[in-house]
Amino acid sequence: MTEADYRHKLDELDRLLNDPDVPMEPGRVWSLLAEVSAHDAPALFQAPEATRPH
Repeated sequence: MTEADYRHKLDELDRLLNDPDVPMEPGRVWSLLAEVSAHDAPALFQAPEATRPH
C-alpha cells in the first residue's frame, strides 16, 4: 500500500466515524481498520535501532 493509499483510507475512516452526514457502515469501518493496521503492523514489531543487537 502506498502512502497515498494509506492516507486516503485514514481520511475515509475519519469521515465514516466523525461526519454526522455520512451513514455509518460498520463493515467498511472494520475493513479499513484491518487494512490500516496491517500497514502499521511491521513497524510495531521492530525494535528501535538503538536497542537492536549488533
